[in-house]
Amino acid sequence: MNEDTFWQLIEDCRPPGPDSEAEQLAANITERLARSPLSLVTDFAEQLSWALYQLDRQEYGQDLSGDAFLYTRAAVVAAGRAVFCGVLQDAAAFAPFASNHIWAESLLYVPDRAYECITGGEWDRDTRYSFESFSNAEGWPG
Repeated sequence: MNEDTFWQLIEDCRPPGPDSEAEQLAANITERLARSPLSLVTDFAEQLSWALYQLDRQEYGQDLSGDAFLYTRAAVVAAGRAVFCGVLQDAAAFAPFASNHIWAESLLYVPDRAYECITGGEWDRDTRYSFESFSNAEGWPG
């Protein structure tokens, strides 16, 4: 799964109506991935962690707790590629997500749930990039 396919999957799985905290989006992606080869699940996890890692920057999260920052970054990803790219270009675009407590924690569990559906077991996963808050050393100088 390349970056384009990742963002297209998010767009394709977005529900038509309101989706507080991206619960339905996460369920739709999980369902789609659970019917796919396992490699797509791991690829999705890699793309998701990369997107979250790119948003792990001091200018976005300096006033948020680690969990709040992670869930808010997930909400930016859940909002789609255009919003994500807009935030990367202008840190001020992150502020409405943080100040309005817009979270998408459920998106973080999509790879684990899809993996479990396919294999019946838990995934003790590692991705190339950590999505945990404050792990991007370049984003948090000093």
